[in-house]
Amino acid sequence: MRTLISTALVSLDGVVEAPGGEPGYRNTGWTVKLVDFLPEAYEIKGREQEEAAALLLGRVSYEAFSPVWPDMAEFPGYRAMPKYVVSTTLAEDDLVTNWGETTILRSLDEVAALKEGEGGPIIVHGSAALNRSLSDAGLIDRYHLLVFPLLLGAGKRLFSDTDKDAQKLRLVEHEVYANGIQKNVFDVVR
Repeated sequence: MRTLISTALVSLDGVVEAPGGEPGYRNTGWTVKLVDFLPEAYEIKGREQEEAAALLLGRVSYEAFSPVWPDMAEFPGYRAMPKYVVSTTLAEDDLVTNWGETTILRSLDEVAALKEGEGGPIIVHGSAALNRSLSDAGLIDRYHLLVFPLLLGAGKRLFSDTDKDAQKLRLVEHEVYANGIQKNVFDVVR
């Protein structure tokens, strides 16, 4: 069984929306505008590219990342690896041609089947709505969270507010950086 890893830049109050400066959001760019940059705080991002075997995205994140990430020097590891987009509306013609193999999955059942297959870890970037659905369905195995010392108040949240049983997590890696960012890596306890 493959490991499904959710990775996120998240405010202390759980907001994951527009961390890098995407236009049209109230707090856009909060990771770069409001917290000093320290390269060591982002070490896990390079490690994720080395360890992941596939990238899983929701439609909205795919549409935001696919025009930009294929040519970014910061994300070379994602160019060659297989990508999966969970969407009921995206068409094959909507996929970019310069970002390698991309498969559209139409349901969480297809994500579960992907996890059952052969291969290494699958990493989920962005994709707030998909993350909430994956978590609610019990499909996430690990969280890589860079928690920023900010309360943003408004914005898309990483975790759903679905009324469900408590989910225990086990902290497997933790570090605090001089700029206040906390790295928290949690395994989901089943």
